[in-house]
Amino acid sequence: MPDTKLPCDVAEKVNAICQAYGDNPGELINILHEAQHVMGYLPEEMQRMIARRLGIPVSKVYGVVTFYAFFTMTAKGKYPISVCMGTACYVRGSEKLLEEFKRVLGIDVGETTPDGKFSLDCLRCVGACGLAPVVMIGDKVYGRLQPVDVKRILEELD
Repeated sequence: MPDTKLPCDVAEKVNAICQAYGDNPGELINILHEAQHVMGYLPEEMQRMIARRLGIPVSKVYGVVTFYAFFTMTAKGKYPISVCMGTACYVRGSEKLLEEFKRVLGIDVGETTPDGKFSLDCLRCVGACGLAPVVMIGDKVYGRLQPVDVKRILEELD
């Protein structure tokens, strides 16, 4: 695609994903899931490419991407940090954990550190209420955390 800014290898992978689903617009969510794994997010160029490939308006792709919370249009850090703000976690101090992550990393919710190592977000519930307060870093769940644990955890990931 001449008007795309995606690297060739990424464009090839996204085309292969669409092809694997028969370029079927009814498979849009599945295609977006797999495409997001290619770069970790769904940039505008990728959404345009998928729309063109499936023969649907870009607005439809964008609407799906922005409607579902598991899709993102911004690059995440190597270590995406998600602080649970569900009721059990909140009551047990997740707000203080979030503030400590923000302080130590020097970023706000929705941002990524300048080195691209960490990104910070909140989520509603991890489903591990017995371990509250809970933080997910990538696919790993950290439970029963206190603000004093934050710096140690980040250093272990470094």
